[in-house]
Amino acid sequence: MNWLFWAPLATASLHIFEEFVFPGGFAAWYRNFRPAIAKSITPRFLVIINAILLLVCYDAFTLRSKPIGVAVWLTVMALLGVNGCWHILATIKSRSYSPGLITGSLLYIPLTVYGYAWFLRTEQASLPTAALAFLIGASYPLLSSATHQWRARPKPA
Repeated sequence: MNWLFWAPLATASLHIFEEFVFPGGFAAWYRNFRPAIAKSITPRFLVIINAILLLVCYDAFTLRSKPIGVAVWLTVMALLGVNGCWHILATIKSRSYSPGLITGSLLYIPLTVYGYAWFLRTEQASLPTAALAFLIGASYPLLSSATHQWRARPKPA
């Protein structure tokens, strides 16, 4: 199951491609969807956050043979799976296609479910480890929202 460890990097790369290249348009769509934080959604911010995402996905692969490897994979995939759910909900709420919806719903969510089931069934992860990894990874939307609100706040004169 070595492929499972490189799958986060592959799927995140495809997701970023969908958001920013084809069909692209995520930054403009997101600014329109959340106008209160629009000034926080800068090209620089998006490059940095996606570079960090690709780095942690790469780490999930490189740590595959270490004791912490499965926990890192589970954490990263919880983040990606929840991001896939976010794209579905954002599409429904906005009544418009959220760039990232296809890879989020067809790759992120199924891979997260499959991987969690695999690692639990093969006893490579305990239920407490999987639960903690999920809570940490799934907290990303809260962290992201708080970060954008902080970055978009009015600056003191």
